[in-house]
Amino acid sequence: MIKYSLRCSHGHAFESWFDNSADYDAKAAEGALSCPECGDSAISKSIMAPNIGKAAPQPAPACGMGGCGAGACAFANS
Repeated sequence: MIKYSLRCSHGHAFESWFDNSADYDAKAAEGALSCPECGDSAISKSIMAPNIGKAAPQPAPACGMGGCGAGACAFANS
């Protein structure tokens, strides 16, 4: 699923979900999209910022063969 920010020719902005970009293209070509505010069918995609999530946390380094000496390992006493 993909969410697009859309705009009608009257400047009304709204969002809609599509199965993929081809689904949007097919519906736009058929004239099957309309503005929920005014009913206009001249719809185009608005400029969108990508939705990028936070980076995954880095895993803790593995303990060496001799263990984590001097109690420095946060997992040693758990």
